[in-house]
Amino acid sequence: MRRLSRKKALSLVKELDAFPKVSDSYVETSASGGTVSLIAFSAMALLAVLEFFVYRDTWMKYEYEVDKDFSSKLKINIDITVAMKCQHVGADILDLAETMITSNGLQYEPAIFELTPQQRLWQRTLILIQSRLREKHALQEVLYKTLLKGGPTALPPREDASMEPLNACRIHGHVYVNKVAGNLHITVGKPIHHPQGHAHIAAFVSHETYNFSHRIDHLSFGEEIPGIINPLDGTEKITFNNNQMFQYFITVVPTRLNTYKISADTHQFSVTERERVINHAAGSHGVSGIFVKYDTSSLMVTVSEQHMPLWQFLVRLCGIIGGIFSTTGMLHGLVGCCFDVICCRLKLGAYRPREDVRLHNQNNLNNHQTPLLADNVPQE
Repeated sequence: MRRLSRKKALSLVKELDAFPKVSDSYVETSASGGTVSLIAFSAMALLAVLEFFVYRDTWMKYEYEVDKDFSSKLKINIDITVAMKCQHVGADILDLAETMITSNGLQYEPAIFELTPQQRLWQRTLILIQSRLREKHALQEVLYKTLLKGGPTALPPREDASMEPLNACRIHGHVYVNKVAGNLHITVGKPIHHPQGHAHIAAFVSHETYNFSHRIDHLSFGEEIPGIINPLDGTEKITFNNNQMFQYFITVVPTRLNTYKISADTHQFSVTERERVINHAAGSHGVSGIFVKYDTSSLMVTVSEQHMPLWQFLVRLCGIIGGIFSTTGMLHGLVGCCFDVICCRLKLGAYRPREDVRLHNQNNLNNHQTPLLADNVPQE
């Protein structure tokens, strides 16, 4: 008895159906239904593939906060070539607190100012990338994602040892400064420091040798990251005036970069350029040279790479499948109506007249024809 009751219970559970289904004998297949099913499953597959590509993609999230780090030093990376001999120029940094940073970290290397064809091609490519970055800011996110994949942004070396005279000076290296506003200047004469300030010994340099045409191969702040292109990289300024002043006004923004490939503390910056000719007779006073005036921002930007969670991807996938299933009923009615109209107009499928019906109609038409009477027969 207990076994029988258990079997009855199992049979009742198996027969229990909260969602009763229509028997197969009552289901009628149609071309419109098959078309709707094919469209629905194709749309599901297509949207699922596209959603998977969205799931694989990442985006950059920007967060802003107050920079509370005032005690650390700011690293400045410099690689500038000036069209003057190294014994005639000097570089130093003077910050807002009148603290002079000597150029111990900078190296003066005699060089050739003219570029080789390979170097000129590199410079044109870099300038083209700079123009694209200014037009489309979204490209910066692409650079962030592919930092380590990017090629080196430094000027390639010369192909061969040229016999041209060394008519320029390459000033390169890095220095550490306080995180306050400062001025990096390259002008005539070597810098010296004295209690009243600082000066450049320019008395023994002929005025005819002044030429501050220059090329900025690299200028960045903070940790150097491969693949990052800075706003002044590849900048070249040519002048034919001995008394030319070039000024760059820079705002440095501390940036914390967190991607799936690298985590680093670096700095972004924006720049405004200005140049003018020094002419004391015309009221344009100043000192010839290259002046880079920088200031640090009080805000820090955190750039982090974000990725869609797996649970969100599954929820969106279920939403796609459920949404298509819920709209197939309405789509089936619309497609079925279109099929009926087309079949009715072209007399296809169920709307095609059957042969036996056509013959029956023809016989009925013949039987109902009225014969001619004898009186009505024309006399010959």
